[in-house]
Amino acid sequence: MLFTDHLNNTIDLQSFPKRIISLVPSQTELLWDLGLREELVGITKFCIHPKELFHSAPRIGGTKKFNFKKIRELKPDLIIGNKEENEQKQIEALQKEFTIWMSDIYTLEDALKTINDIGELVNKKEEAGVISHNIKHSFVELKKIHKRVLYLIWKDPYMAAGKATFIGDILSRIGMENVFEDKNSRYPEVTISDMQNLDPELILLSSEPYPFKEKHMKELQDLLPNTQIILVDGELFSWYGSRLLKSVKYFNELGADIS
Repeated sequence: MLFTDHLNNTIDLQSFPKRIISLVPSQTELLWDLGLREELVGITKFCIHPKELFHSAPRIGGTKKFNFKKIRELKPDLIIGNKEENEQKQIEALQKEFTIWMSDIYTLEDALKTINDIGELVNKKEEAGVISHNIKHSFVELKKIHKRVLYLIWKDPYMAAGKATFIGDILSRIGMENVFEDKNSRYPEVTISDMQNLDPELILLSSEPYPFKEKHMKELQDLLPNTQIILVDGELFSWYGSRLLKSVKYFNELGADIS
């Protein structure tokens, strides 16, 4: 069986995979929700959902640095990764020994395609179709929040999500205008002075990858007194698997908290 991933790599599977390693948290959760309880033999230390899997499955390192010895011990017949979340050199090294399928996701449409593609890859086409359909249908119920927004993902230095990211696409669907106007911007660094000059109506502090807390919100609020600043669940803005089923409800509730 021949499959082509999102980086135009063609892989040949003799049968549907029975030993899968996932290198991406959101795709790990998707595989679990597709029903692959026995087949999912390895995950990263950041694959925290579901808790049952996190506490039981072998971990092969992080998303950027893999434990090759552990991966070899697990003898996967398929490894699933992502262009943005995994390091290219690490993936290229794995490709010399294992069958790798890679996703590349910038938009909600990309995410839905990935869900369906992975479903076909692991013999869960029908289940994947139900998940992608339900996600697509839920976004019809999305209520718009019309604000100029700065979405921060990191501190020291501060980094933001630009338009050419999955987060950027989600923000635009909510109705938010990204303060970074360049349509090709990815994760620009931003200083306090930049923030003051950009003058966003709203700053969203993500819970991941940097774990922003109340103290960080207060620090910024003192420097940007005219900007509303709130903490948000980064998983629901950035995870592009089955967790998207929960995103619209969260976004609509978030709108009630935004003045």
